[in-house]
Amino acid sequence: MPVTKKRHTSPEKGRFEARVSPEEKLLWQKAAKLRGNTLTEFVVNSAVEVAERTIKEAEFMELTYRDRAAFVQALLNAPASPNAKLRKAAKRHAQVFAS
Repeated sequence: MPVTKKRHTSPEKGRFEARVSPEEKLLWQKAAKLRGNTLTEFVVNSAVEVAERTIKEAEFMELTYRDRAAFVQALLNAPASPNAKLRKAAKRHAQVFAS
């Protein structure tokens, strides 16, 4: 029977109440028992895991959007023609890899 690690919480604890159907409560109680947790531990740990995953996904999406915007801006602001360093590198490449 897998046992989940207990999360460290601050000494000050808040209270949370929720009205759930009898079927939901039985489902959670069964899952808690399988994990070796109390119902409260199971519900709190599950909620924390989902909250952390939700935040991580949202932050990832925000980074992805910013990266895409930065990439498009870099393309739009790119020089129209090769600069001196690029021309020099191309010349050197042609000399090294000439057939």
